[in-house]
Amino acid sequence: TTAGTGSEATRYAVVYYEDAKQSVTSENFIPGTVLMDPNALKTLPLYQKKATMCDALCHAIESFWSVNSTEKSKEYSKAAIQGVLEHMAGYLGNTEEGNAGMLRAAHTAGKAINITQTTAGHAMCYKITSLFRSAHGHAAILCDRVLFPWMVENTDRCIDPRGEVYLKDTLDEIGKTMGCVDAKAGAAKLVELFEKLELEVPTATEGQYERLKTSVNPVRLKNHPIALDVDTIDALYHKILN
Repeated sequence: TTAGTGSEATRYAVVYYEDAKQSVTSENFIPGTVLMDPNALKTLPLYQKKATMCDALCHAIESFWSVNSTEKSKEYSKAAIQGVLEHMAGYLGNTEEGNAGMLRAAHTAGKAINITQTTAGHAMCYKITSLFRSAHGHAAILCDRVLFPWMVENTDRCIDPRGEVYLKDTLDEIGKTMGCVDAKAGAAKLVELFEKLELEVPTATEGQYERLKTSVNPVRLKNHPIALDVDTIDALYHKILN
């Protein structure tokens, strides 16, 4: 695969059927051996390199704050976030070291979501992909760059059984893993990273917003640590898109 999905580390497979995402889950999808070849990324178009890197980063961040997180999954998330940030320049510059480092980071992020699954960012991004033909990772960071700062301001709506204080500490831990002082600075860094990548923000019509707000998979919302209703999802989509 590219350095994004981490699918070689997960029990999940995805297909789109009639523009709807269908998931299949089996432990048999996890191979006994994985060969990572950085040369496979040399001819990957720059847009796809950006998008798949964003997917890996979003996997790691969402796994970190998931209600299903464990100490082991958090170890994977930390390593993946740090690996993406460390190797980003070399990867986008198409160096062998950068490509190899991003492959490892994406694989590690896959190990994290294999434990926790993804959360609201991924639940909200799939319809963006089908409506606007944005690559999956592009759509994921479109969502998470808005979700992260929104979460920092709305921890009082926490539904993680470990409580609001735990959630605040977790969000701060994500920020610190990103090299920042706290969650608020980490969220700002994610926005800054998105802007530096110069990825397009699609423009939606009111009709598309109506379709988007009812498209979200409720199963993935159960993994999200803050409650989201239809009105909130609609408001977030209006921030995510033009």
